[in-house]
Amino acid sequence: MISVVRSFIEEKRLLTLSQQPVLVGLSGGSDSVALLYILVNLGYKCIAMHCNFHLRKQESDRDEVFSRRIAARWGVVFEKNDFDTMSFVSEHGFSIEMAARELRYRWFEELRQQYDAQAIAVAHHRDDNAETILLNLIRGAGIHGLCGMKPVNGHVIRPLLCVSKAEILTFLAENNIPFTDDSSNFSDTFKRNFLRINVLPLMKELNPAVSDALIRAAEHLTDVEAVFMLTVEDVRKKVVQQTDNQDTVLSIPDLLKHCLPAPKTMLYELLKPYGFNSAVTDNIFDALNGETGKMFYATENNYRLLVDRNRLIISKLCEESEDTFIIPSATADCSALPVRLSITEMPVNENFKIDTSLSVATFDRDKINFPLVLRHWRCGDRFVPFGMKGSKKVSDFFTDCKLSLFDKEKTWLLCSNDKIIWILGLRIDNRFRITKSTKNAIVINNF
Repeated sequence: MISVVRSFIEEKRLLTLSQQPVLVGLSGGSDSVALLYILVNLGYKCIAMHCNFHLRKQESDRDEVFSRRIAARWGVVFEKNDFDTMSFVSEHGFSIEMAARELRYRWFEELRQQYDAQAIAVAHHRDDNAETILLNLIRGAGIHGLCGMKPVNGHVIRPLLCVSKAEILTFLAENNIPFTDDSSNFSDTFKRNFLRINVLPLMKELNPAVSDALIRAAEHLTDVEAVFMLTVEDVRKKVVQQTDNQDTVLSIPDLLKHCLPAPKTMLYELLKPYGFNSAVTDNIFDALNGETGKMFYATENNYRLLVDRNRLIISKLCEESEDTFIIPSATADCSALPVRLSITEMPVNENFKIDTSLSVATFDRDKINFPLVLRHWRCGDRFVPFGMKGSKKVSDFFTDCKLSLFDKEKTWLLCSNDKIIWILGLRIDNRFRITKSTKNAIVINNF
């Protein structure tokens, strides 16, 4: 057993024999006890981590006492944390399984940083992997879910994926290594237990080696996924672009052109990193040729997606903040503003030239009154676009400029006496322009 696990660790490059410790999840059950014993005997500097979720009353405390003693017996540092799991469930709406998982891995990561550990080792074995594959299949997972557990997932490693539950129990018995039994493992209330207790035994009547068959299928799919992801990345380069304001833009025509014969599947892969699940992605795909302006929100992460004409725009949701800023004078410090501005006053003479770039606005100084107000667009705003005589709704001007909803939200207006003098980066108001009678100018640079 130790030799098999050593070979697996070396093959998958899970650990190195160094002074950096390995954090080992230790519940007191057979799998985690075997993992700790094997890693200690392979010469790794281990730190045992025990979670007491207080879900099984006296049994939870019994497991804690046992885990502490077994760690001491093998000369391993012992870390323990008590969790109010049910309060966490009530607060976040998780299932008990998901709440325990979230609490466990959050604390594991805190310890990893505290100890500068090289990895977090957990005791999932081959049968756990088979159950995960089957569970994901029942849930309707995509190719990634059907690949099962990976030996390495970030800082989490699984050195026992190469062995079965039966092999672990035989190993513990042969070496007289004690462990505890978790009574919840014998209840089919949880989905994973239901599969283990009720479904897999029936499947073994058709194929006694069904667990190995599931693992082999997952290994084949892992290779298929690797090839598939090369295609996804190639398509991403052709379809996805980043804008100057940090939005992500997907061209709908390019998506449909480069993603045949499965554009919906490819769209899911392109959107998955932003937290859009398959159900939301299906709705987005159905809206590709529909009404522009439709908005979708990611189920994970903090992103939203806008269908804007022939493109999809992904933008990160920002925390609400104050959108009105005061510039008291031409010499005021503008460093605290949300945009970079510099203000200069100068005489208009024979050497004066107007900078016509969109990032610079030049005004007649006598027409500008401080304080200036920097703010976002509001419903009903109007201004007189440079070169025109009549006023225009800012919303209509945005439409003429083909600005998306996200662009509109991020555009700043500069105002004087409640009148818009400049839509930054787009157009100044004609009423405040330089004329032949202008004696002094005020130049504002948005660099």
